[in-house]
Amino acid sequence: MNKFLIVANTDKDINLKLSQDIVAYIREKGAQAVVVSDEQHYNGTTVKPEYMEGVEAVIVLGGDGTMLRAAHSIGTYDVPLMGVNLGTLGFLTEVEESNAYKAIDRLLADDYSIEKRMMIEGRKGETSFSCLNDVVITRAGFSRIIGLNIYVNEQLLDTYEADGVIVATPTGSTGYNLSAGGPIISPKSKAVVVTPISPHSLTSKSVVFDSADRIRIEVVKKRRTQETEAIVSFDGADNIELSAGESVEVTCSKREIRLIKMYDVSFYSVLREKIGGA
Repeated sequence: MNKFLIVANTDKDINLKLSQDIVAYIREKGAQAVVVSDEQHYNGTTVKPEYMEGVEAVIVLGGDGTMLRAAHSIGTYDVPLMGVNLGTLGFLTEVEESNAYKAIDRLLADDYSIEKRMMIEGRKGETSFSCLNDVVITRAGFSRIIGLNIYVNEQLLDTYEADGVIVATPTGSTGYNLSAGGPIISPKSKAVVVTPISPHSLTSKSVVFDSADRIRIEVVKKRRTQETEAIVSFDGADNIELSAGESVEVTCSKREIRLIKMYDVSFYSVLREKIGGA
């Protein structure tokens, strides 16, 4: 590899010190690197094409949230990402800060492997987003539940009376889905999991579906005095209000994210280390 894009969480990489140090290190090795950090580098939330030209890998400095934003920011460019963990858990950011330069040496020597992760497509009307983690629908008001009809391939599966619902990828299964009591799914699986959030029922449980299934979630009217019943969030970033009768459809995306792997460590070992007792 010869050209790198660096995306940093400026709350964790103060004054971009680590980013600039890494740029200097890469240039000393005879390769190219550029840091993207503010509005001048982006068209909205996507990195401008001139900064992506010739880039062979994206180095992400931060936590899992930064990795999610980076995955969105590169748009449709098929460029692998390597995460350097400056956060806490770091399921997606495999490399610790203390090993960053060793990992960069291996990148420069093409000594790494690639792991592909599936994404899902969340659509509301004509608006759609590709998500690496999840699509989440939650109530728009406080101290109330919402009604959600869950359709799978246009067959009604269940109606949840709950605070909301999560549709997660295998990658996202260790996030909000896990906190809501959903199952952990191996990241290499081609599946999605639907998990209700605080359901008002003793029988509403998570359900795992094949990635080929089409899931549609319809908001049910609960209060005549409230126009906005719910809010849908795509990977925790893009939010859209939902009224009664409106639906969100979730399908498997054509996009995949490629993660750079430096270590031959199983997902289950990482799971035990990050959230011991799982």
